[in-house]
Amino acid sequence: MTCFAGTNGRTLYRDSDRALLGGVCAGIARYLGFNLKVTRIITVIAFFCAMPLVIIGYLAAVFLIPSSSSPGYDAALDTESRREARRKAELREEILRAKPTVDEVRKRYATLDERLARIEKYVTSSRYELDQEFRNLK
Repeated sequence: MTCFAGTNGRTLYRDSDRALLGGVCAGIARYLGFNLKVTRIITVIAFFCAMPLVIIGYLAAVFLIPSSSSPGYDAALDTESRREARRKAELREEILRAKPTVDEVRKRYATLDERLARIEKYVTSSRYELDQEFRNLK
């Protein structure tokens, strides 16, 4: 197993959807599975440490790495990650549908309030005391 075993079947593209300056950092973060913010911070630190090399490398990457909007990008995406994203979106929609509306919550609390009033009425009545005495006889 090589150190690049985690990147099998993936292709490096610039991510134009999350791009700030060409989408190189976003594409590298997606390709390697890194956090995008961490990748950008590392790039800025590298820029301050070796400015000319980073500028040349970044510009070369902008011109040499194809953009994600280029033809064939969808085919290059991992089908498993697309399935995962679709499943997460369906789960979010299901959660949103499962949330009760304000009217449903009001009705539920109204019925709970009615039940509580009936229980309170029963506990404070003489019938409750009589039932308690019968239970104590057993």
